[in-house]
Amino acid sequence: MSAKDQAHALPESPGIYMMKNSDDKVIYVGKAKNLRRRVSSYFLPNRDAKTAALVQKIDHIDYIMTGNEYEALVLENNLIKQYKPHYNILLKDGKSYPMIRITGEKYPRVFKTRRIVDDGSTYYGPFAATGDLETFLDLIRQTYPLRLCSGPLERHRSPCLYHHIHKCCAPCIGAVDEKEYKAYIDEIRDLLSGNDMRTRERLEKEMRQDAKELRFEQAARKRDLIKAIDNVGKGQSVEQALSNDSRDYAAVALRGNLCTVAIMQLRDGRLVGKALYRAETMADETEALLSFLIQYYSDGANLPQELYVNQEIDASLISDYFRKELGVPLYIGFPKDGKHYRILRMAEVNAGEDVDKRLGRIDNSPSLERLAELIGLDKAPVYIEGFDIAQLAGKYTTASCIVFRGGNPSVKEYRRFNMKTLDGRIDDFQSMREAVSRRYSRLYNEEKPMPDLIMVDGGKGQVHVAVDELEALGLDYIPVVGLAERNEEIVFPDDRPNLVLDKADPALRILIALRDECHRFATSANQRMRSRDAGFALLRSIDGVGQKRAERIMKECGSIEGVLALDAHDFAKKCSIPLTVAERILHQLAL
Repeated sequence: MSAKDQAHALPESPGIYMMKNSDDKVIYVGKAKNLRRRVSSYFLPNRDAKTAALVQKIDHIDYIMTGNEYEALVLENNLIKQYKPHYNILLKDGKSYPMIRITGEKYPRVFKTRRIVDDGSTYYGPFAATGDLETFLDLIRQTYPLRLCSGPLERHRSPCLYHHIHKCCAPCIGAVDEKEYKAYIDEIRDLLSGNDMRTRERLEKEMRQDAKELRFEQAARKRDLIKAIDNVGKGQSVEQALSNDSRDYAAVALRGNLCTVAIMQLRDGRLVGKALYRAETMADETEALLSFLIQYYSDGANLPQELYVNQEIDASLISDYFRKELGVPLYIGFPKDGKHYRILRMAEVNAGEDVDKRLGRIDNSPSLERLAELIGLDKAPVYIEGFDIAQLAGKYTTASCIVFRGGNPSVKEYRRFNMKTLDGRIDDFQSMREAVSRRYSRLYNEEKPMPDLIMVDGGKGQVHVAVDELEALGLDYIPVVGLAERNEEIVFPDDRPNLVLDKADPALRILIALRDECHRFATSANQRMRSRDAGFALLRSIDGVGQKRAERIMKECGSIEGVLALDAHDFAKKCSIPLTVAERILHQLAL
């Protein structure tokens, strides 16, 4: 029985399914409310390229029925941990930020780590300000003579070199008692917990005394420690007006099978950490994010009170998981505007940029050679540009121009065009005409290289519009194709019939990736225009912000998200406004 026949024979009940290859290896695990309906969907004729690539590797399908979807979720998570299937999202840390670890030993050690070990140690972070953190740790070592040796503390007859140069208080020879050593650790814990005012005041007092008594080296060391404390705190601060609670923001970005999830953690109104997690998956954004969150929080460590995400995952299902498995109530939100949306947007941008960087490292030479052969080009189209149009009822109409080099996004070369010739009309053909004309007249006038291939999102109409504009500019030698979304058909400007390829074909996958990126960029530009208008109105509603000041803020910061990314001092300096006004604006935006 084929895998497709097995899918159609599955029961219509909740459960998990395990897709296996010819070697009986589990390559994908999924859950479903209805096993037959969910698994059969993989074998539909109009499946996307990613799903088609997975289906090609399926030899047979096993399944386990469960009483409900919640049981399926728990079982799915356990099986993913057990089998580590290649096509499931697995936590691969792409750029996780460091934490500070204080070991649970009698005489604890303090050091930087990126890995949590369940041995009684205490962890602080993660910290985004990595450079300042290094300075912070280095100055802690200079200020507090903690032991630096690794492993269990052993008794020695004589201390190591660090004790002789006053870097270690030598608990190994009993030179310090546990109470005195604990005082050092407690002070460091206060610093890391944000209770640094008392320590800072003590350091300032000692610094002034050292300077008065001409101990300039010691005074400089304390000055640097104070600066490091301030910088680490500044790097963590988002906005003091935020409420004292614990919130996480999780955003997923997906390009093909490459996935990055960005996490931003706020504790007591401070951004205490941010990290990027990379994976490859055959799931969509919603499934990938849900699976990630279950894995990410499954150890029950550092759980937030509130979780805000950029995909509408099954909130009741994951809330049940947190409550039943971890004993923690959790609020899950999908903000579309306001302060939570603005912070979530930062996470979304970070995730998207990371995926774009990863795409840039993929060798697509064979796929480009095949594309050239299929559409009749003399050489592989190393340099491709793509166009798409986005609008909302005739408002905020934008065109995106996406550049692929070597089959990978060249994000720095992306361009967007705000339509100037529509006067509020809805006309995708005219929008395409204007975008193509503006793009290539500029490249022509600046004597810049032309692309090897142009792809437009759409059918014959959009293709002919692009060709007409190129002919008017004397650039009719540039080949143009369209990609009709309904069946992913390649559309030609001449009388050739539309080309329909298997969704897993590497040549088609290049064009689909280009089209999807066009759509994403055009839509995000459209949303930013709406957000900019809304942000401008929001600024104008704040006391002390008039028309010119609002214009200057939006020009310098670009968006409300850009404003919130700054602290009050940087915001005031960047936008040339009084500090009191900057503080008032940040306070109002955070409400």
